[in-house]
Amino acid sequence: MSVPSRSVALVTLGCTRNDVDSEELAGRLSAEGWTLVDDAAQADVAVVNTCGFIEQAKKDSIDAILEASDLREHGRTQKVVAVGCLAERYGKELADELPEADAVLGFDSYADMSSHLRAVLDGHAPEAHTPGDRRKLLPISPVDRDASDVALPGHNTGGDLPRARLDDRPWAPLKIASGCDRRCSFCAIPTFRGAFVSRRPSDVVAEGRWLASQGVRELFLVSENSTSYGKDLGDLDLMEALLPELVAIEGVERVRVSYLQPAEIRPGLLRAMASIPGVVPWYDISFQHASGPLLRRMRRFGDTDAFLSLIDGIRERQPEAGIRSNVILGFPGETEADVDELERFLLAARLDVVGVFGYSDEDGTEGELLDGKIDADTIAERVERIRDLVEELTAQRAEERIGEVLQVLVEEVDAETGEMSGRAEHQGPDVDGVTLLAGDLSGVEVGALVTAVVVGTEGIDLVAEVNR
Repeated sequence: MSVPSRSVALVTLGCTRNDVDSEELAGRLSAEGWTLVDDAAQADVAVVNTCGFIEQAKKDSIDAILEASDLREHGRTQKVVAVGCLAERYGKELADELPEADAVLGFDSYADMSSHLRAVLDGHAPEAHTPGDRRKLLPISPVDRDASDVALPGHNTGGDLPRARLDDRPWAPLKIASGCDRRCSFCAIPTFRGAFVSRRPSDVVAEGRWLASQGVRELFLVSENSTSYGKDLGDLDLMEALLPELVAIEGVERVRVSYLQPAEIRPGLLRAMASIPGVVPWYDISFQHASGPLLRRMRRFGDTDAFLSLIDGIRERQPEAGIRSNVILGFPGETEADVDELERFLLAARLDVVGVFGYSDEDGTEGELLDGKIDADTIAERVERIRDLVEELTAQRAEERIGEVLQVLVEEVDAETGEMSGRAEHQGPDVDGVTLLAGDLSGVEVGALVTAVVVGTEGIDLVAEVNR
């Protein structure tokens, strides 16, 4: 078979928000005549959509750029271009320190990515941008932000829908907002993603319909802070109005809301999530810690008792609800008593999934300047301690589900063994474990929703017998 003269592969790292951005880029490039290929070794240009959130993510992104660069010796690849959060955050500095990347392009380059890639192939790569605080590019007034022409990756797929799916999974992320107005002292995301901007509900619904037409059965609503949705449009209840429209889309069976900020969770939102059929009982709540004094130092709110009260309220309405979170160990000033308090919270909370991370200083954050730094060995010890506890607690939580009846979205069929797996309503994509299916699976295909009874567990994964 002849290989097209212009081909591009998108290599995506990081979160599901980056997945949306890559698919927008793919749509734009496809519309400009580029052929999309899965294997970077078979592409003229490898575009690496990087993550710049924490130290490990940065390393992974740099490794991906270097791996793509190596393909120039063994594959078709001629050029490697870095885009995404790491490229936006460091710009020229990244370009200077990583000559293996033929170009480093920020978010403002996305609208004309095709021209930039042609220039790179012709040996005339555009100059790497000079990074700046993207919060300063948007109007101060939230109500004026939606009308701004500042580049917002993933927001441009409403009217003409220049998005191309890069996989055939029966679920897909759907971006409802970008940026963040909070000032957590450990987080640099607002500086390179900008202030919080909601997408218009009409654009979100239009993209949801398009995704459904592509075979998507679960819409995964993503943003940096979904509990802020609508505030810049003058309506904090906008999520409650949006959810019924999304579950009403023909072909959509489930809608999942990600990243809830505990300080902004409103009773009305919880009532809506619990009462609207099709909105799954899954709560992705960013606790980050449980020690009240340490959370204040993080520029966050809450404590063990407040968080447990929130969890109790959720489970009173939906006892089967899945609740997940992330926690940080080793933030400056953290004491052994703080770690003990986090442990007390985790023991009482019975969370389904907990991501445990060690703190690292991030450029330009308040945390970088705080005193009371914890040495690396102590951070590692605390991370190991809490991870071991979490592994035990989440396995116990999974065992509590034995006997539950689940609705499982089938996502994978092993080509050799025929074994099937998917996710129940309380399991989020990629990181929350899966449900391994057993029993009569004849005629069941990827994308099907099947009823199954939990008969066993493997860690946080469930084993369920299909009820035919």
